[in-house]
Amino acid sequence: MKFRNLLAATAALSLAASPALAAPSASVDRVSAPVAQEESDLEGGSGIIIALLAAAAVIAGIVIAAGGNDDDPISA
Repeated sequence: MKFRNLLAATAALSLAASPALAAPSASVDRVSAPVAQEESDLEGGSGIIIALLAAAAVIAGIVIAAGGNDDDPISA
């Protein structure tokens, strides 16, 4: 019974404290840093390669999971 009360008190405390923790703190004015207008070397080329590798991994996983069902039943 004490454990149940402890859990109830913990739940009540967490529900009561969450709005206070989620409230925004005092606003601080931030100044954004200047951004250089240089060209990026990446240009998105590596993103396409990663997407293709991920698609190949998904397709390979499906093929492996779906394959191997050609075992003939052995009955005496």
